[in-house]
Amino acid sequence: MSEQAQKDVPAEGNEPTGDEISLLDLLIVLAKHKRVVLGVPLVAALGALVVSLFLPTIYTGTTRILPPQQSASAASALLNQFGGALGGFGGLAGGAIGVKNPNDLYVGMLKSRTVADNLIARFDLNKIYQEELQSNTRLALQGKTSIAAGRDGIIAIEVDDKDPKRAAELANAYVDELMNLTKVLAVTEASQRRLFFERQLLQVKDNLTAAEIAARQGLQRGGLAQVDAQGRSMIEVTARLRAQISVKEVQIGSMRTFAAEGNPELQRTQQELEALRRELARVEGSSPIAAAGKGEVSGSSGLDNLGRLRDVKYYEFLYELLAKQYELAKIDEAKDATIVQVMDKAIEPDRKSKPRRSLIVLLWALVALFASVSWAFVREVSDRAKADPEKASKLEILRRYLRWK
Repeated sequence: MSEQAQKDVPAEGNEPTGDEISLLDLLIVLAKHKRVVLGVPLVAALGALVVSLFLPTIYTGTTRILPPQQSASAASALLNQFGGALGGFGGLAGGAIGVKNPNDLYVGMLKSRTVADNLIARFDLNKIYQEELQSNTRLALQGKTSIAAGRDGIIAIEVDDKDPKRAAELANAYVDELMNLTKVLAVTEASQRRLFFERQLLQVKDNLTAAEIAARQGLQRGGLAQVDAQGRSMIEVTARLRAQISVKEVQIGSMRTFAAEGNPELQRTQQELEALRRELARVEGSSPIAAAGKGEVSGSSGLDNLGRLRDVKYYEFLYELLAKQYELAKIDEAKDATIVQVMDKAIEPDRKSKPRRSLIVLLWALVALFASVSWAFVREVSDRAKADPEKASKLEILRRYLRWK
């Protein structure tokens, strides 16, 4: 053999230097501990299969609903037609009830304690889930229920139960309870607007009644100051201006909750308010009440009664505007009577949803395989360390430090 050939033949017993590990070395380690690497996952898979056979069979009832979508209504359109006179009420109503995603609202209602308690009482879930405390039964029902809104706007309600019939009934009962809850709460834009105008209307009605009583009593005591037809017309104009000023003040108050002082819309509304106030001051300067202050109208009691009549006109104007909006809101609310549409009603499932025995076996086998492979490499490193005196001493030091004592 030539000298060059002798150099190419590796010396017997030579091993790769450094920490280089080849794929062949890894395969050798796995082959060396093949009984553990293959046996442990097999045993784990068989054990998982046996355990899964004793797990209870679970069925899932699924129903899908389509909640109402926010849209422009007749009342909202009419709000814009009144311009500045109703802008305050329209902005306040719309801003207060705006919901970024209406589906989130209905999902929250379905997950509410009220709905859960009604379902517990309806199906006697305390007995079925074998819970003494109502709070524990709620948690059990929550764990068996999945409520989520998809990107397509459809809300899916899924309920797990050992009884397939009860699973479907529970899923459908969620929809029933949601409809009952929407009848009590002002959920839609129309219903919330109706509630807003209803409260405002009641307040203005009380004020109007009080103003009429005060005016009637005043007329019985002191009569009415003599004012020509032009003066009476100016009283009505004054009342309308005061009503518009009140609306603008409500609008500015609502805008300040989210807009800074430099907001262009807020500044424009403030300018409109100042213009209305100047117009009111101009009208009042030539009104019968102002003229009486200059001696053109006599009788202080009659003058006071003119002020009372002006208040009556003011509240009459407000009441008229609010009454129109209240009636339109009621019409819009009636249109939303069937606010929840059921796309897929839950039927009794004919296939189980849990347990997924094949998935359970596969997961346990993979976990056991990972653990056995890790053990094989740790065992190989430990055996090699024991064969090397220097590493063996370091390994002993490590064991000593790892001990609790």
